[in-house]
Amino acid sequence: MNNLRITHTEQQDNRYDLFNVHFYTDTIKTTVTSDPDIITNWISETLTTNRHVIAGLDVEWRPNFRRNQQNPVSLLQICVDRRCLIIQLLYCQFIPESLVNFLGNRECVFVGVGIESDVEKLLEDYEISVGNVVDLRAKAADAYEMRNLRNAGLKALCNVVLGKEIVKPRSVTMGRWDCEWLSLGQIQYACLDAFVSFEIARSLNNAAAAASG
Repeated sequence: MNNLRITHTEQQDNRYDLFNVHFYTDTIKTTVTSDPDIITNWISETLTTNRHVIAGLDVEWRPNFRRNQQNPVSLLQICVDRRCLIIQLLYCQFIPESLVNFLGNRECVFVGVGIESDVEKLLEDYEISVGNVVDLRAKAADAYEMRNLRNAGLKALCNVVLGKEIVKPRSVTMGRWDCEWLSLGQIQYACLDAFVSFEIARSLNNAAAAASG
């Protein structure tokens, strides 16, 4: 896909990795970490610029191939504007209070597709509660008067709302999200799920504001 690529940014800190994910004309600065201090710093920087954020949210876990198998959430992705944080929850020594407070803050809105099931699993696996969630499917269905969008996936919403195409290779979707060292394809995929959710929300909000104005 010509409209998508990822580059690794050199840095001298082994507590995190930095990447630039390029999607069409956007470049998303992406931090991959399991370090509580890095997570806290990212959240602090985010809230410094805006106390009432809208954030794209998604989670990934290793697929369950056996009956009664329940693999825990491996990754939590949060994207605000052109900054994405990919948290490797499985490898966190502890969950920082900053993350718990951020996700539980009802003045922040977390958006996604099928987000209710994601936050339910986050609560079950890590006792992390997300205070204010919006499923983009219903919002897009109302905005475009297309009832079928209520059951659409992120790929379809991206196409309708943003006019852009994302690819979701099955090999990545069904991959080993519990690996300590993620592939470039996994990082790119995880980033885009959160970023596209954020962009869809922003586009829908802008359209609603223009219509009411």
